[in-house]
Amino acid sequence: MYEETYQTYLTEIEGFLQGLFLTKAPYRKLQEAMRYSLLAGGKRLRPVLSCAFAQLFGGDWHRAVPLGCALELVHTYSLIHDDLPCMDNDNFRRGKPTCHKKFDETLAVLAGDALQPEAFTLIAQAPDLSAEQRIDAVMVLARAAGADGMVAGQVLDTLGGAEDGVETAGVIAGITSQEARLRQMCQLKTGAMIRGAAELGCIAAGASALDFTAAGIYAGELGLGFQIRDDMLDVIAEEGEFGKPIGSDRAEGKTTFVDILGLEGCDAAVAACTRRAKAAVAPYPGSGFLLDLADRMAERMK
Repeated sequence: MYEETYQTYLTEIEGFLQGLFLTKAPYRKLQEAMRYSLLAGGKRLRPVLSCAFAQLFGGDWHRAVPLGCALELVHTYSLIHDDLPCMDNDNFRRGKPTCHKKFDETLAVLAGDALQPEAFTLIAQAPDLSAEQRIDAVMVLARAAGADGMVAGQVLDTLGGAEDGVETAGVIAGITSQEARLRQMCQLKTGAMIRGAAELGCIAAGASALDFTAAGIYAGELGLGFQIRDDMLDVIAEEGEFGKPIGSDRAEGKTTFVDILGLEGCDAAVAACTRRAKAAVAPYPGSGFLLDLADRMAERMK
């Protein structure tokens, strides 16, 4: 049932994305670069979450597809820029040459730049949604991707943690300041966009405030667990399956959850995130897909 549902969402999402940026224009090389990265594969976790939460809260999940795909455009832009020589300087993404290696650095920057406004165009043109829903969706995506969201997390990542004088939110007993800084960075860089995807599904369904809260808890825990698992895979995964060089974080001198917690500690932390995520949505009828998704993300190998 899980695989069938995931594939149903994925078919709609991929079909929608395949229809984008096909205009034959003098600047078609730009569109080629945009499509190259956008259609390079991946789990499409974020738009799948948008569809799943729209369905969980009683909406027509098809209405969430343009919203989730808008967020996927922004996610793709962030990956293009993250791979650039001025950032992580990665040569491969999902087993393929990164955008700046396939094309060139200038075109990669511009492809990322172009994907951002195109995302908001998708929201503005999303069918079967009210003007208020579209405005709410714009706010969710802007907040998730902006200076207090994903970009802020990217800044903290380049700085190696929270800036001096920045108060780290959510510090609890038993968590070191180094781990708290890393959690803060992940909550912004990874978690904000995953939470935004869930909230876009809520908007498409016209969900209640309580539903938004449950979706936010689920997505926040899923995002943190996702990043911790990613740090583990940077150590234990097979490079061909993982899609990028193993050990790249260590080679770049980044501190990861594995450095702080060790592999066993990371495994326990992922399990705890998964339990909290599942607890947030378990009371809802029809939450089986999201429960299974949390379990599978905790065990993924790529």
